[in-house]
Amino acid sequence: QVQLVESGGGLVQAGGSLRLSCAASGSLFSINTMGWYRQAPGKQRELVAAITSGGSTNYADSVKGRFTISRDNAKNTVYLQMNSLKPEDTAVYYCRLNCFNWSARRDLEVWGQGTLVTVSS
Repeated sequence: QVQLVESGGGLVQAGGSLRLSCAASGSLFSINTMGWYRQAPGKQRELVAAITSGGSTNYADSVKGRFTISRDNAKNTVYLQMNSLKPEDTAVYYCRLNCFNWSARRDLEVWGQGTLVTVSS
């Protein structure tokens, strides 16, 4: 099996910064795509940022210029650097992994447990 462990959530004032981490571990696998989603109360879960195995990235319009997604292939870890945070960024952030698992010999979709980010005004 493959597991994701998230960290870095917390409380921050508007204009501040926060860095989320998501580490993948388990049986042998190859990462296809890793990304971050968020869900605020009363709203649907939305894509925040994603990065492919080739290094291509995409962002939600609401976070462009403020958030940066990156990865450390040696550690199987993806990061989300969040700058100039706004109260509307408040949400539970979820890490998502799409990978090929060599033990199961199939693609897998794995979600992290979620980490709460609260931005105060």
